Amino acid sequence: MTDETGRAELYALLDDIYLGKERVSRAEIARRAVAAELPAHLLTRINALPEGEYAQDEAEEVLHSSTEGA
Repeated sequence: MTDETGRAELYALLDDIYLGKERVSRAEIARRAVAAELPAHLLTRINALPEGEYAQDEAEEVLHSSTEGA
């Protein structure tokens, strides 16, 4: 799996997670990412998010900037 494919899967997963929700906890994002079997480097970045709830655009911004060059 290429990094681009992994990122595409991550954004697709976030679209699914946030369907009908404004904010989601880091724990929920991490749980769903593990269940979706995302690549280890993306799981590491998700697990590094501070505890709390995120709007989709916030999560995407943090995860996109942290996966650049990964």
